[in-house]
Amino acid sequence: MSRTTLIGGLHPVQAALRYDPTRVLEVWVDARRRDSRHQKLRRQLESIDCPVHECQVRQLDEKLPDFNHQGVVLAWQGRAPLGDDDLADHLDGLDHPPFVLVLDQVQDPHNLGACLRSADAAGVDAVITPRDRASGLTPVVHRVAAGAAEAIPLFQVTNLARCLRQLRERGIWLFGLAEAGAAGLHDADLTGAVGVVMGAEGAGLRRLTREGCDALLAIPMAGRVESLNVSVATGVVLFEAVRQRSALT
Repeated sequence: MSRTTLIGGLHPVQAALRYDPTRVLEVWVDARRRDSRHQKLRRQLESIDCPVHECQVRQLDEKLPDFNHQGVVLAWQGRAPLGDDDLADHLDGLDHPPFVLVLDQVQDPHNLGACLRSADAAGVDAVITPRDRASGLTPVVHRVAAGAAEAIPLFQVTNLARCLRQLRERGIWLFGLAEAGAAGLHDADLTGAVGVVMGAEGAGLRRLTREGCDALLAIPMAGRVESLNVSVATGVVLFEAVRQRSALT
């Protein structure tokens, strides 16, 4: 299933063009902008025969209110987040042990975008979020993810606790991140079929989510700060898994 999404900002728009120019429907650009970056963008759009509308900046502001669109807004034929049944089919189709990221009620689109970007870079097979009280694929997510919002499969599930149980039944070992984790991150075996489970901003993992994990881990902290931003912590954990998994190849 697809839906039209508005993407603003020079870098996100160029990332969309690189990822799949056939999904670009039309573009609006600030008629006054003639700097080198905008000229380069116009040439890219001309090369794919995309409808380009020269307009006033207030029209761009109306399309993406309170957003730093940098004088360009793109209409993108994106995909809607997938659901429970799609997740099962996706995992069944993998030819290697699954590596998944679960985000428990991450509501800040900046954090979701950064998590998607890290997940894509780390080779994660799927990102899973609850359908309720979690950020969707907003223009901010697309801007921060810089192309990863379309590149990596995102699944929104109706019942996260049930989803975790089903992942465990598939043999996926779930590691939840918590300040009071029973083990240090670097002591955990993150090879094989693994799911990394991250909590929401501030609140962390909910009780049922915590209980749905096989083990809890903590990131070693040497300074006075007690915790990391969820997107930063996600990157730390995912790339520890990458390090371990790369050592086996």
